[in-house]
Order: sequence, then structure tokens, then C-alpha cells
Amino acid sequence: MSTEVELEEKVEVDSKVNRGKNLIIYNDDINTFDHVIDSLVKVCKHEIIQAEQCTWIIHYNGKCAVKEGEMDSLLPMRRALSERGIDAKIH
Repeated sequence: MSTEVELEEKVEVDSKVNRGKNLIIYNDDINTFDHVIDSLVKVCKHEIIQAEQCTWIIHYNGKCAVKEGEMDSLLPMRRALSERGIDAKIH
């Protein structure tokens, strides 16, 4: 009987682990580090250090997931970043 209860608990926990979408910024040869950092601070509400780290990851890896969340919260951020000339997509 205890195995049955454990199994029910595991299923309930697994269903709650529903990861959201990721807002991903891609590297380009147009935008400066300062522009991307400033955009991450203003649009995504990053701290300066977090924005700097994401910018270096974008530079070296070609992309970085800068925010995780629901589509409703990420879509306005993607639009704002795109308006700033930054290549951003939600996956």
C-alpha cells in the first residue's frame, strides 16, 4: 500500500514541474555590449552583473536564454528587445 501512495505523490509532483518558455537572445555583429546590457537591464529587469554575464555568453556561445517564464510575460520583452534591434526569440 505504501508503494501506491508513493507513486501517486510522484505523479503529482511531476505534473507540477511544468517549465515555462525561454527568451533567447542571439549574437549579431551589429549591437554593442553596452546596448545589449542596457536592454537586458531595462527590458528584462536584470541586475547589471547578470546582464553582463548574459552578454558574454551570447558573444561566446552565439545565444543565451536570458529569461524563463510564461509566454504572456515573455512576449512583451521579446517585442521590446526586437524594437531595440536585438534578435530575440521565445522557445
